[in-house]
Amino acid sequence: MKGCLFIHGFTGAPYEVEPLASYIKKQTDWIVKVPTLPGHGVTLSLKGHTYKEWISHAEQELLLLMKEVDEVYVIGFSMGGVIASYLAAKYEVKKLVLLSAAVYYVNPKQLAMDIKNMIKDLFGGKINNNELFNRYKKKIVETPISSTIEFRKLVKEIKPYIQKLNMPVLIVQGECDGIVPVKSAFYLYNTIPSKQKELHLLPCSKHHVCHGDDYEDLKEYVERFLENQHEESAIYS
Repeated sequence: MKGCLFIHGFTGAPYEVEPLASYIKKQTDWIVKVPTLPGHGVTLSLKGHTYKEWISHAEQELLLLMKEVDEVYVIGFSMGGVIASYLAAKYEVKKLVLLSAAVYYVNPKQLAMDIKNMIKDLFGGKINNNELFNRYKKKIVETPISSTIEFRKLVKEIKPYIQKLNMPVLIVQGECDGIVPVKSAFYLYNTIPSKQKELHLLPCSKHHVCHGDDYEDLKEYVERFLENQHEESAIYS
């Protein structure tokens, strides 16, 4: 039996990876788990929670899943990709998928473009139709500065573990991501020592790749990666 553990991002919730998790669950007989990290979810209440809690919770979910299955795959989105890297370095994870993994964060050029579009929609009376505004307005108001600092601590602590990843790794990154820059994906690709690794760039996708315009391509990349054997290191545009 195989199992898939999905880990969502900072200030996020399972909805961030839900389309892909549901698809894998539908297409296979695998056990699919999508936990909610402490303080996260639709009720978003991060105050008082530390990055160590987020790591520990994901770790416990992995250990529980490992008791149920023979092989475990871990799929992490954004901050969840950083946590997934730590788990894969520490435990017997067969395959690792990193979606918009946040080893670097904030793409100034793309973010400026997104803000410009928001201002345009604001003055044009269309702000409530702006996808990014609707996705982030609640998070901006409800995310304490202390939680952002915890996120930065998490990235700093886990970054060295990337050099210990020897299992097959799939890296997927949206080229229009204003939160995590493309250089993050290339850093991962160049730093991970595994000889079996792939990098796919999604030309039309922003940060939330599971909800982006290239989702069908993403779904194909992930499904093929999880189902098949792998050749040595390769980059695909």
